[in-house]
Amino acid sequence: MEHNSINNLNLIKNEVELKKTKVQIVAVSKTFSIEKIKPLINYGHFHYGENKVQEAVKKWSEIKENNKNIKLHFIGKLQTNKVKHVLPLFDFIHSLDNLKLAEKISNLQIKAKLKPNIFVQVNIGEEKQKNGIMIKDLDHF
Repeated sequence: MEHNSINNLNLIKNEVELKKTKVQIVAVSKTFSIEKIKPLINYGHFHYGENKVQEAVKKWSEIKENNKNIKLHFIGKLQTNKVKHVLPLFDFIHSLDNLKLAEKISNLQIKAKLKPNIFVQVNIGEEKQKNGIMIKDLDHF
């Protein structure tokens, strides 16, 4: 019998295939132990999302060292003081939402010679209580 997470992954893949759309599924593995995730890794799924830096470092450092196919996505609010831990481990940063953070990432990635894939969060609703670059500030950013 297949692991429940593998069954869930296959259900999602089947839905995506029906829509004939190219999609990369990111399994959000936060709060799950590596023992719960290993069946998916062994099955051949390689993209995982985390939002807690310390938890991800403990959970993924050895796994990524031994499996170069694993791609980690940082999906939470990233604080500038955590960038030095995120850059060596994560392949994608989904939450670049301000200039100070962009400068910190840029400076550290140059020093460490790392090039993560970075997604800029844009506040299209221009709501002050939400994170992201305001549309009017995009050119300057």
